[in-house]
Amino acid sequence: MSHLDLSGCKKRKRGERVFKFKTFGQRGYPAEFNGSFLQNVRELLEFGQVETHLCGAMTSWSFQLEVFRHPSLHVYLFVIEEPIELSIHHHCQHCQYIGTVNPKVNSNESSSGWGHHMICNKKYHFLLPSKNTIHACLSHVNTDSPCKSNLIGLQGHTMHGVFHTNGFGHLLCINGLETGSDLAGYQIMEFWDRLCTGLGARKVSFKDTSQKKGMDLRLLHAVAYGKPWFGRWDYAFGRGSFGINVEMYESAIKALQNVPLSLLAHHLDACKKDILILLSRYQIVSGHSLVTLGDLFHFMLELKFQVPKDSSTLYSSQYPGLVLSDTSCRWSPKRVEMAIRVVIQALKRAELRWISRQEVRDAARAYIGDTGLLDFVLKSLGNHIVGKYFVRRCLNPVTKVLEYCLEDISREFPKQEEFLMVNNETKLKPQQKVTRVQLMKDIFNLYKNVLIEHKKMTNTAGFSTISVATRIILDTKYFFKECGGELGSKSVLNKSKLYCAVIWSSRDIGGALSSIKAVTPYECFILGNNATFYELKFEVQKTFREIYLGLRNFVAESITNFNPRGTDLVFEMVRPGGKITFEGIEGQREIVNGGIYEGVMSNFVVDCGCGTKYDDGERMICCDICEVWQHTRCVQIPNGDEIPNIFLCKTCEQDILHFPSLP
Repeated sequence: MSHLDLSGCKKRKRGERVFKFKTFGQRGYPAEFNGSFLQNVRELLEFGQVETHLCGAMTSWSFQLEVFRHPSLHVYLFVIEEPIELSIHHHCQHCQYIGTVNPKVNSNESSSGWGHHMICNKKYHFLLPSKNTIHACLSHVNTDSPCKSNLIGLQGHTMHGVFHTNGFGHLLCINGLETGSDLAGYQIMEFWDRLCTGLGARKVSFKDTSQKKGMDLRLLHAVAYGKPWFGRWDYAFGRGSFGINVEMYESAIKALQNVPLSLLAHHLDACKKDILILLSRYQIVSGHSLVTLGDLFHFMLELKFQVPKDSSTLYSSQYPGLVLSDTSCRWSPKRVEMAIRVVIQALKRAELRWISRQEVRDAARAYIGDTGLLDFVLKSLGNHIVGKYFVRRCLNPVTKVLEYCLEDISREFPKQEEFLMVNNETKLKPQQKVTRVQLMKDIFNLYKNVLIEHKKMTNTAGFSTISVATRIILDTKYFFKECGGELGSKSVLNKSKLYCAVIWSSRDIGGALSSIKAVTPYECFILGNNATFYELKFEVQKTFREIYLGLRNFVAESITNFNPRGTDLVFEMVRPGGKITFEGIEGQREIVNGGIYEGVMSNFVVDCGCGTKYDDGERMICCDICEVWQHTRCVQIPNGDEIPNIFLCKTCEQDILHFPSLP
């Protein structure tokens, strides 16, 4: 029976241990985490409360974690052990779309795909249930019919991650405050990150489809910070869909970040007037010149942490009036003010049209003879407020000449103060105030109108880049983190560590060795300093049989490039911390439908126009003649439309058209 108390997730029965959420998973709390991944998991589970009937026949443990003492807030961590025999899918669905099957790939080498990994005997699910799922998963506790795989099959957990016994894992979901959780997204990620590091995970993947207020975070944060939100925890490009590689992804981020705001201002007159107002507002609030789209998004997202959450509270920014308050200026404020007035009048005479810098300068020289002063003012005025006007400056993409335009913003900013001389007093610091509601609305409008709904701008020089780059970033969903495994673990008194892998061959029906070999990742072994190679061989066979389904009958026969006797002492011939590889045969193989690798072996051919040559998890359609698969999106079938019953690719259509006519 379950020992859980659902009454508000307060405290469980007296005497039961409660762990601190903020440090759970660190080395030494609650376990030392000093061995291999599988050893670390087992050591951790010794501190858990065994639960029954939560997941049918699967063994499960629970930990109560204290988030806050005052006011009291506790959450539960569940760990479920899923043996391969009880798995609905023997092949990991999350590994399948990360890469293709290639048994010849050396898994010790860098690879973007996990389809070549061998199937493990067990998986371990780590879950923080939400308020809804914890009640759903325990609804059967007092019944005689336990729900099979109930807990791991539910959707909507606060956090759900799964590890294979070889240390590779997947973060399946996190759901923060917006879904009703008591934990913020960053708290959940820090908790998950501690678990990965403490347990000695090797590498963790995540499919990022997270959104906030209708915005894809992987796009929003890529423009603002140059990496996805999960990049704060070192998650980086893993694999892109539709033929996208890491170079394309990084180039797309740089392209969006470096879009000049002056280019936006120059071409948004007719179609996006509200965006022009937005650009003006945050040029004022920032107090410094925002040059690129990346600068603007970065400033707005950082400003979110400074604006009070109370929607009625204003964020007050002192705009420093850069022209008049520049301490490096060698001209008196009076002369600078006069030059500004002359430039503004010249721009007014242009009747709100764009004119070149040289035209403005020539017009102003009739009144200001000091060309140095004019150059200083023209440089300083660009993209700044002067009274009720916003002086816009940009580089003409065709002529490559700086141009200026005056925009009347009195309607948008009716209370905007003049910072020029009024009654012989200089007001250098007019205020611009922004509420949190206004800020979030502006972020969404900028995201929607510039990054997503940019059809009116794509025909303009330079704006087609935004469309292409946005699509590339949104088509990149798989990210990875290199956790480092247990290679950095501490030494143990009177014992030393050694890292062993196995390379094995299978036997065909006639008993002959196959030429196909596979290498496992290295595993950590802690041995006494007087351990022999007989003892090491026994431990290696035991460990790898325990981890991998295909090695349940593995027999180690020799060591690569090494020929010790069984009675030789290991650490007299191999330095502590060294790596060796055992060679052997797999004996009688445990057969699973589709083989012993995580990726499903398939005979279908993928050859899409986007360059994709394998199943990347996106929706595809097969030609009924040549049986080649392509993305539905790439053959102009919208995602909302059903796949047609009969489909011919363009190549086959053309071939049919060239058939001779029937008599």
